[in-house]
Amino acid sequence: MDPQELKHILSSGLMSFPLTDFDESGDFNEAGYRDRLAWLMPYGATALFAAGGTGEAFSLTPAEHQRVIQVAVETCGNDTPIIAGAGYGTRLAIEMARNAEAAGAAGILLMPHYLTETNQRGLAAHIDAVCKSVRIGVVVYNRNVCKLEAATLEKLVDTNPNLIGFKDGVGDIEAVTVIRNRLEDRVSYLGGLPTAEVFAEAYNAAGFPVYSSAVFNFIPRTAMEFYQAVREGNRQTTTRLLKEFFIPYIAIRNRGGGYAVSIVKAGARLVGRSAGPVRPPLADCTEQDHRDLAALIEKLGPQ
Repeated sequence: MDPQELKHILSSGLMSFPLTDFDESGDFNEAGYRDRLAWLMPYGATALFAAGGTGEAFSLTPAEHQRVIQVAVETCGNDTPIIAGAGYGTRLAIEMARNAEAAGAAGILLMPHYLTETNQRGLAAHIDAVCKSVRIGVVVYNRNVCKLEAATLEKLVDTNPNLIGFKDGVGDIEAVTVIRNRLEDRVSYLGGLPTAEVFAEAYNAAGFPVYSSAVFNFIPRTAMEFYQAVREGNRQTTTRLLKEFFIPYIAIRNRGGGYAVSIVKAGARLVGRSAGPVRPPLADCTEQDHRDLAALIEKLGPQ
């Protein structure tokens, strides 16, 4: 897929990060993953980000990562663009990006590099190298140790026509407003904070019309309902869903470190779409967490 075509696709609609299925031994469950993607696809997500943060990309080996992307492309690639996560150090990120391109992914989500702090020059060199290693579109994930300034992002876009997206997981509205006004429509803008629905209205007002929804993995109808309400300015619906589900949901999510992923796997388990356990160092939700989440899901009705 041409990067500019992908940029256009990523400029509207709801995005989702499918869970990665593991069996009880913690190995990749390919059949379960295929079933999950086939179930989610008809609900209408604009793109699916395979092996992303919610998909526990940080726990996958390079070989597993490549297989996850291959399965996603084989299952959904003809109908829904597959964006593959890539990250860690520059050379490993390049390897992952090239493997994803070879597997047929439409684009790359370049997640923050691993561990070390750096400066804007170092970030620029890292992102530039990954962009130049592939022909498909690249979306950079602004989060944790990767915090781009507007001038840095602009220079990268100037020299890399396939750098077509900016996803923000920092939550600094002042910074993203500066970036949005400086680069205008040269990239697509995605909200990417955990439980993005809580921030969706603020980001929409800042010129970020799309976001990725983790809860789409277990309440896809509600996730789409909320997204449409944000885009239509339907405050009655967004306020109701925030009060009834999302605010009590994040209260459960905040009970444990890493629960941003664990609670999504708990939700999938509760609706009969189990993706298996999380991999260490993450820990699964407790029985009480499951009971509390089940009560919230039940109030939403059939999905």
